[in-house]
Amino acid sequence: MTERVDFYVLTSVAAKQRWAFACRLTEIAYLRDMSVDIVAESAADAAALDDLLWTFNDNSFIPHKLALDAHSRDPGMKVHVTLDPGEAPAADLLVNLTAGLPAQWERYARIAEVIDADEERRRLGRERFKSYRDLKIELQTHG
Repeated sequence: MTERVDFYVLTSVAAKQRWAFACRLTEIAYLRDMSVDIVAESAADAAALDDLLWTFNDNSFIPHKLALDAHSRDPGMKVHVTLDPGEAPAADLLVNLTAGLPAQWERYARIAEVIDADEERRRLGRERFKSYRDLKIELQTHG
């Protein structure tokens, strides 16, 4: 059951800034020994995130797996980049980079919603915020 959702509202509209922020969140969670699922919007976005996780910080190393289907997940890996968490075992943290609620989001203890300055993304983020609020989930906004 989801205990808390954090909305991180960025000032940039650049996808790479949103992805870099997701990498920093993932690094913090990984260093706290948490498992993380990063949900990307498309296969191209997932591949870009996969590359960025290896290179975004010269001083860190985040072992991870690009898991575009349920069969490509590695149970020994703490971090997965995916398009759909689907039936996979829930991680401690779901980092959502999509425009909607990912499948089975309620299995995650924490969710991080990364919202950039694009007006449509903000509108969709507000809709998700209302959905979570209606479900009585604790919400935090970081700007």
